[in-house]
Amino acid sequence: MKQTDLRVGIIATGWIAEKAALTIQHMEGVTCHAVASRTFEKADAFARKWGIAHAYGSYSELLDAEDIDLVYVGTPHSHHFDVTMEAIQKGKPCLVEKAFMANYDQSLAVVKAAREQKVFLAEAIWTRYQPVVKTIREIIKSGRLGELRLLTGSIGYSMGDKPRIMRADLCGGALLDLGVYGINFVRMFCDAKIEQIESQCMKSDTDMDLTNTISWRMEGGIMANIQSSACCVNDNQGTICGTEGYLIVDNINNPQSVKIHKRDRVFVEEIKVPQQITGYEYQFLACKDAINNGLTETPYMPLDETLYIMKLMDDLRFKWGVHYPMDKR
Repeated sequence: MKQTDLRVGIIATGWIAEKAALTIQHMEGVTCHAVASRTFEKADAFARKWGIAHAYGSYSELLDAEDIDLVYVGTPHSHHFDVTMEAIQKGKPCLVEKAFMANYDQSLAVVKAAREQKVFLAEAIWTRYQPVVKTIREIIKSGRLGELRLLTGSIGYSMGDKPRIMRADLCGGALLDLGVYGINFVRMFCDAKIEQIESQCMKSDTDMDLTNTISWRMEGGIMANIQSSACCVNDNQGTICGTEGYLIVDNINNPQSVKIHKRDRVFVEEIKVPQQITGYEYQFLACKDAINNGLTETPYMPLDETLYIMKLMDDLRFKWGVHYPMDKR
């Protein structure tokens, strides 16, 4: 490890923490320096597997360590609030997995605390940080698609038996786990004011949303259609359609290619995404850059945008009757 490396402390040892550790293991300038779990045994096993220097049997122990530059919160989103708030109060910069928090109220409280303490905070919605976002924005700006008229995003996996989907205490449902990708896909490329929104969902017997559809109309005559499902497989594609052509993004939760078509659906060009480690690396690099430059948030995912999307998802859930124990009713 070099002295200039960003020293990351991972909170939790689940599958998403594994993906973060795998990614960091192959990065330059970023080091996985510590990991914490609710038991030392789990943390120690994780540390041994990934060659991590320090293992802690509680989250607080890691947050008390002086040699951590960035805390990566990889718990289920139902458990983000307490550990993130503690980290901020202890002056630790945080990168928090999506969905950012359980709801808007928690999100607002955490953001306010970070701004008051002048501590770096960001949401780990990894697609926001990937270079392909800039590529797509440049295509739109160039006018190759004409005037924007419609954006769509679909994502679906057959995973309805997983506790994180089925249980209210884990903030279950497809929206926070998957639909957040579709919403971010649209918002990354068109953040025009929403004038009207309609939605529907199919719920599980535990009252969590398993499949949902969301449509909204924006200023300028632009429409968006988003579908997410935790009980069926989807093509996971996104489209951006204009008066002169359209593009298709393969896999909106980790884009691999962009295919451009002109009028009459004539194929023009395919842009392949450059080789990457996992795609997670870009969010860690963005955090390192922001922290090194004295910023308290990253331009790739501004905190106001995180708050906007959390409020939007609250409004959708409450309309559907999908509630979590931490919601204020």
